[in-house]
Amino acid sequence: MINQALLPPLSRYTLALLFALSFNATHALPKVSAVPGGVVVIELAADNAEETPAAYYHKKPLLVIKKDGRWLAVVGIPLTATVGAQQIKQQSASGKIIVHSFNIKDKAYKTQGLTVTNKRKVNPYAEDMNRIISEKKRTKKTLAHWQGRELKDLTFIAPVKGRHSSSFGLRRVFNGQPRKPHSGMDIAAPTGTPIVTPMAGTVTNVGDYFFNGNSVFIDHGQGLITMYLHLDRIDVQEGDILQQGDLLGTVGATGRVTGPHLHWGISLNDARVDPALFLSDEK
Repeated sequence: MINQALLPPLSRYTLALLFALSFNATHALPKVSAVPGGVVVIELAADNAEETPAAYYHKKPLLVIKKDGRWLAVVGIPLTATVGAQQIKQQSASGKIIVHSFNIKDKAYKTQGLTVTNKRKVNPYAEDMNRIISEKKRTKKTLAHWQGRELKDLTFIAPVKGRHSSSFGLRRVFNGQPRKPHSGMDIAAPTGTPIVTPMAGTVTNVGDYFFNGNSVFIDHGQGLITMYLHLDRIDVQEGDILQQGDLLGTVGATGRVTGPHLHWGISLNDARVDPALFLSDEK
């Protein structure tokens, strides 16, 4: 067994990533991608083999899962993250703070130009703004929620069958006007196509949003939250406990869209990350 404390910082980082990559080959964990919008998996120090360690990234609690007797922190990296050295902090049972370092590499996301026929969805009217601001606050609260649920693995299935029409991280330009980067994966499918739950969880937010249309949010525990936007029909309500594969609604074209599709987003420790990293058949 290698004593990581005796290794220089770069070697410890390399060892951690190699461990995570080899672990992903045989266990249901997200693929490691140390870039803005990506995910890293870091092995934590184990003070107590039975007690879940607490770890934080930018003061936000991290998802921690136990695999083969080892505690792993699964860290979501926000699209706004600074390239270079980063740290997570682990609080030991004795109160000692242990720092784990990793490095973020740059990634150049492409630009996508889209034409939205409903110009109000690009330049909202003054009377729309109160609704938009209220919906942003509600969404922010939903994605910041922490549910201390034990997770055995992070096995995901695709929520819908269809063509990936728009990838995560694209720099979006609507009707010639730059907007925020794309924070999810768009899957094009005909209106009415069933959408299923990729992983068990609790429905925490259901509503009709100005930009997102008919929307469902599912809390899977420990800051892992998924969102499903632009639905035609919603078949669940807040408080429902769903199992993997349960129907949650159907594909639609509500909100700001160019055609029927599902926008599928994943938030991890309140950072929007690439859903493709959670699917085993994605490269």
